[in-house]
Amino acid sequence: MKPVDRVAVCTVLFLFSLGNAFAQQVKTDFDHHATFSQYKTYSWQEIKPANSLWDARIKNAVDAQLAAKGWTQVSSGGDVAIVAIKTTQTQRSLQTFYDGFGGGWGWRRFGGGGFGESTTTEQDYKEGTLIVDMYDAKTKQLIWRGSAEDTLSSKAEKNEKNLDKGVAKMFKKFPPESAKS
Repeated sequence: MKPVDRVAVCTVLFLFSLGNAFAQQVKTDFDHHATFSQYKTYSWQEIKPANSLWDARIKNAVDAQLAAKGWTQVSSGGDVAIVAIKTTQTQRSLQTFYDGFGGGWGWRRFGGGGFGESTTTEQDYKEGTLIVDMYDAKTKQLIWRGSAEDTLSSKAEKNEKNLDKGVAKMFKKFPPESAKS
């Protein structure tokens, strides 16, 4: 394979893996003994930590998904109590780029040159996680949890899109089917 072809293949593989690394991860879990058909209403308990702009965005995104499922929000006393927790952490990634001359260990192993250079850069990025917990209001037991992880942008519009997309994925298979007795 020519050095130029190797660079192209490596670049495509790198971009593909980079896209997967930054792809939104959504997970859900639920109490398999809960009968979700009995729940029709919900009330918000709190969003931690409080931030008025994001509180409204999170509530709107979750409210839209639950309304689409036929659930109704009530100011208090709902069948389900909802708590949302949002966190942000700074993550560091290392990215190594090869100049294409001499390649990595495989190129040298198969008789290629050895004059290549690599450059490794560090990049910090913000990773945000939203957790939505649903509790049976009578028993106070956790019945459902959804979480969405994503890279945060410096652009508010992109963050809002990611929030809406993550919450939609979270509630895609909601309500879950309860275990058969």
